[in-house]
Amino acid sequence: MTLVLQKPKQKSIRSGENKTAWGLAMPALTLIVSFIVLPVVIGLGLGFTNAQLLSPTVPEFTGLSNFRTLLGVSTTTLNAERNPDGTFVKDESGQIVYENLRDRTREGSKYPSLVGKSEIKRYGENLEEGTIKVLLAGDPSFWRALTNTLFFALIVVPIQGGFALLLALLVNSKLKGRNFFRTIYFIPTVTSMVVISMLWRFIYQNDGLLNKSIANVDSNYKSIDWLSNPKTAMYAIIFMSIWQAVGYHMIIWLGGLQTIPAELYEAVRMDGASAWHEFRYVTLPGLRHTFIFILITITIAALGLFVQVSILTNGGPLDATTTLVHQAFTKGYGRQQIGYGSAISFVFFGLVLVISLIQRALTRKLED
Repeated sequence: MTLVLQKPKQKSIRSGENKTAWGLAMPALTLIVSFIVLPVVIGLGLGFTNAQLLSPTVPEFTGLSNFRTLLGVSTTTLNAERNPDGTFVKDESGQIVYENLRDRTREGSKYPSLVGKSEIKRYGENLEEGTIKVLLAGDPSFWRALTNTLFFALIVVPIQGGFALLLALLVNSKLKGRNFFRTIYFIPTVTSMVVISMLWRFIYQNDGLLNKSIANVDSNYKSIDWLSNPKTAMYAIIFMSIWQAVGYHMIIWLGGLQTIPAELYEAVRMDGASAWHEFRYVTLPGLRHTFIFILITITIAALGLFVQVSILTNGGPLDATTTLVHQAFTKGYGRQQIGYGSAISFVFFGLVLVISLIQRALTRKLED
């Protein structure tokens, strides 16, 4: 009888505890929904409209129009212009002159799939037949931004992760002054990226510290404006980004190294293992979970590249450093095309999601 009478009491206690827990969580949930979930949903919805920032015009639903412009890609083949005798027309530099691409992309042309698109690059020139292929897109700057973003991530992720591991191994050893080195390596991480970008902007100038340092070593060296040259601008940003963030991931690697039991190292040393075998069979397996965390964090940070580009080059020169996040900001706020900028953000979200799923599949195999 006693047990039967206590059951309703226990249920009421649990119900009261649940209500209390939900009551305590409600302020946080309200903030999350109001400032994270709701803006994301509204932003994604704007991607399907022609919304203009600060415009009195009511936005109209345009369906997939923004996405067709973003992702639309076409190819066409241009024929060389010929002289009356059948030979190819050439310009002053000796290059073959081809048909005017504008005749195919303007309104009313007989190539409706090419109307409104712009050239990305030319390739596959056939000198014998006098033809060349042209790759076109509705928004070439978007494809340059996508290419730059992926290129930045592919370079930064392995180099930054690997260099951070080397530094972690260094400061984890019995090195004199290792605490000093830990501090030096970590200082750039706690410094604002805006401040660091401004400092490196001066370093990369024609009369900056980098050019002067190289000139002191090589008297024949000609100064380079690293940020104004399309061939060097992205590499300059990559170098600065790795330098700034490597200390943070060094600390994470260091934390992983210090969780590996010292007894394992003593055991392999007693078996006569070399330093390489010690690293391969003890250190690397012990850093498995740390590796997964670092891989994810570096990838997300690399794909979200924005501050460095905005301050150092503003996406230039010639879109050589523009990225997806920078494009979304430029279109959405700079040109006030908030609907189009939201569409770019939607595509960026999809890209990050796909890469995250691929990483998850790979790391699951690693965990197994």
